[in-house]
Amino acid sequence: MRIDIVTLFPELCDSFLSASILGRARAKNLFEAHCHQIRDYTKNKQKQTDDYPYGGGCGMVLYAQPIADCLRAVQAQCAAQGRAKPHVVFLTAAGRPYNEEKARELAGYDAVTLVCGHYEGIDQRVIDAFGDEEISIGDYVLTGGELASLVVADSVLRLQPGVLAEEKGYQDESYWDGLLEYPQFTRPEVWEGRAVPPVLLTGDHKKIDEWRGAQSRERTRERRPDLYDAWCESHPLTELPKWKRGENMRLVKNDEQLALCAALMAEGRRTVCAPVCDEEYLEKMTPDFWLPDLTDEKKNGWAFYLHYTKDAADGMVGVCHKTGEIGHLFVTEAARVKGYGAKMLDFARKKLPEHDHPTMGVISTNTRAIALYKRMGWRLTGTVLHRYDPAEEGTFAAVYCEELEMQYRG
Repeated sequence: MRIDIVTLFPELCDSFLSASILGRARAKNLFEAHCHQIRDYTKNKQKQTDDYPYGGGCGMVLYAQPIADCLRAVQAQCAAQGRAKPHVVFLTAAGRPYNEEKARELAGYDAVTLVCGHYEGIDQRVIDAFGDEEISIGDYVLTGGELASLVVADSVLRLQPGVLAEEKGYQDESYWDGLLEYPQFTRPEVWEGRAVPPVLLTGDHKKIDEWRGAQSRERTRERRPDLYDAWCESHPLTELPKWKRGENMRLVKNDEQLALCAALMAEGRRTVCAPVCDEEYLEKMTPDFWLPDLTDEKKNGWAFYLHYTKDAADGMVGVCHKTGEIGHLFVTEAARVKGYGAKMLDFARKKLPEHDHPTMGVISTNTRAIALYKRMGWRLTGTVLHRYDPAEEGTFAAVYCEELEMQYRG
């Protein structure tokens, strides 16, 4: 691959491309890099590259002519090497946001030319005439496009064969698969009282990969919900956890079983509502508080199922055949992170064959559950079932939240 940078500061760019990992790769001719001085293509004695903007305003604008002539020279050099016409990128604050997907796209070109803006910008006419696209590396302003061009160059060139020791070196990193990277640790095993997670010391690569995957998903969910939302929709669960021996679902038929449901619901509700409800309301969430509601719902068409593991009830879910609703999906604290919730939701959906698109409600703050449901084929409908606003008199909400409707789309 050949990469060219058109800039007022070629020495700055060239020194970066000659250092560290990229420098070693460049010395081995794993890629070709050239940094071009815009001033070398000016046609005035002063080698001036900018002038005041038409229409007034502060700052200076780079001339179109020297940039155009520099780009023509780069095109001619590429043609002489038998390369295709280079893909020209202008680094501007008004460009499209840059990400790993774009880096992979650019890495597929045989030649890429990056043009660095400066001062107030570049004459739009040369961008229109030569540019294939404009890119911005973030929602902030730099004094020039050199740092932006080097960010793009680094992220593209590291994807070239041989630049990194292993392909896995970039495939495991943040953004490659749409997620942030898992946390990393090295020696010593204990540093200032902080120990390396035990699973990383086991040598069990399957468990280590599972731990790293969970950490990556959790980190992305907390820090970049936008990325995680997109990842969930593009990475459906293709296989649910298998049902184990001694694990089964039982229809609630008597008062004793309904009382177990009330206890599960009390624990589950407190967990889900703890971040959003006031303490007074949380204290009310006892089994006796929920039992009347469950009794009424059972009379009005709801069926409840208990999840058992070795004859111990550790989860519940309800379905309404009249409306096609699923609700009250709860798992005890001791039974969490075992895949029971996913299995129970799948079980409940299959109990409603007469409803192609069953629905359920989920609290907006329960992002972990929303993410799981999306991976299982559920989508937010845009309907808000309830709003809980602490500013309203008599509410039990400590923070604003909503109960959102989700619908199974398959």
